[in-house]
Amino acid sequence: MMEAEDRKPRSDEARYDPEITSEFAIPAGIEVSEGGGEPETTSEFAVPEGLEAPQPPSAEPEGSAFTPPRTYGAKDGLSAFTPATGVPLVSLVKDAPWQDRMRTMLRMPVAERPAPEPVQREEEGGPAVPRVLDLTLRIGELLLAGGEGAEDVEAAMFAVCRSYGLDRCEPNVTFTLLSISHQPSLVEDPVTASRTVRRRGTDYTRLAAVFQLVDDLTDPETHVSLEEAYRRLAEIRRNRHPYPGWALTLASGLLAGAASVLVGGDLIVFVAAAVGAMLGDRLAWLCAGRGLPEFYQFTVAAMPPAAIGVAFALADVDVKASAVVTGGLFALLPGRALVAGVQDGLTGFYITAAARLLEVLYFFVGIVAGVLVVLYFGVKLGGKLNPDAALIINERPLIQIAASMLLSLTFAVLLQQERSTVLWVTLNGGVAWTVYGAMHYVGDISPVASTAVAAGLVGLFGQLLSRYRFASALPYTTAAIGPLLPGSATYFGLLNMAQNEVDKGLVSLANAASLAMAIAIGVNLGSEVFRLFLRVGPAGKRRAAKRTRGF
Repeated sequence: MMEAEDRKPRSDEARYDPEITSEFAIPAGIEVSEGGGEPETTSEFAVPEGLEAPQPPSAEPEGSAFTPPRTYGAKDGLSAFTPATGVPLVSLVKDAPWQDRMRTMLRMPVAERPAPEPVQREEEGGPAVPRVLDLTLRIGELLLAGGEGAEDVEAAMFAVCRSYGLDRCEPNVTFTLLSISHQPSLVEDPVTASRTVRRRGTDYTRLAAVFQLVDDLTDPETHVSLEEAYRRLAEIRRNRHPYPGWALTLASGLLAGAASVLVGGDLIVFVAAAVGAMLGDRLAWLCAGRGLPEFYQFTVAAMPPAAIGVAFALADVDVKASAVVTGGLFALLPGRALVAGVQDGLTGFYITAAARLLEVLYFFVGIVAGVLVVLYFGVKLGGKLNPDAALIINERPLIQIAASMLLSLTFAVLLQQERSTVLWVTLNGGVAWTVYGAMHYVGDISPVASTAVAAGLVGLFGQLLSRYRFASALPYTTAAIGPLLPGSATYFGLLNMAQNEVDKGLVSLANAASLAMAIAIGVNLGSEVFRLFLRVGPAGKRRAAKRTRGF
């Protein structure tokens, strides 16, 4: 016991006693901290003393979704290793419009998107994430409700988020629901917001104003704060329609009259079709004021033109009654919804495409029901309506071109377009009908092929005009396809069915469906051809002009 006590050191001198020969003894002259020999941290991942490990940039405190996003550039990003598969090469044309650039990035995975461009605005660390997402959803809602395609709506939403520094975001667009998710990094919680689109209205003036706002947000030389963007968006929503109600009713009448001239009508037919269309428009407004669904509005609006045509047939007046009914149908056919539905299907938005096409089907069934009821009673009362009149169309090139231009002009008024775009879309509609007439009547080419080529030129010129005026392509294409709509084929199919000739009626309706698909595919193909071969727009000129004007 005494020997054990003698071996235990009792003081500092005893700790450095040279007589102690244990291998754990600390040699003399080496200072040791009071904590003992080995440090407590024994992990092989411990950072050696004196070596400074690189630290990531200071981030905002986590845990709050309302924390402003970090404004950064590519040089401030975290260090990373090159993957074994290499870095994918991304080709982005800097001078291309923002629609093309945003669409290209949206088609890439989030991890493969290029580094964000230098942020053009710094507002005390940036705006709060939920406010940016809310602004994005409100802009997307106006675009989708105005009839814009799902792909263009997603591109606009992504452009708004990216302009405020939120590059890791994923927008999602369906027919009635908009959602967007932003995740700052792989280890942080995502922030998701959504918005339901319940009301839809056609106002291309408002649509053009929203496109101008998005274009200003994406311009690196234009500073638009979040508060300014909210203010401009509120003004866009409060703006009244450019045309009053009586002008819209008059435009629907003129549209029906012009359409009746296209299929061989004269002055009496023009007036009769115009009166029938205006009566149908007023009845549809009355039904809308009572809260009836759009299906019944289309059904009621289709009845007056058909009733006037049947009345001419019953009175045995030497008037082309079929042209009166056909003109009324032109004012009701949902051409833009059909084009948007096919466009969404071709670009991969199958849910939205199916919903749009189902909406078109319901509208078409409503029109069919209204016309069939009138035609059925007209046939029972002894009305002589001749389906073979479809084969007897007088070729009057100059009159038909003038009628097609009037149809496009009135269609543009019904779509509430800006007055500066009405002239361009009128000329585009005249060119479309000229190409169709030259191919079908002169070249004896099938109406489906002629319609597809004419619609392709409409889409091509529409994209050209929209790029050089920095606006949506809808105001330049939708009204221009009006003269190509299959109004006569639809009417004669319904007339055959009312006369109990179902086989002929189905053939005529199938022809109408083929023409409608040719219009939709032609417009989309013309737009894609423009994007493929004429990608570089006048973006550089626009920036130079801004610098010249001083803003």
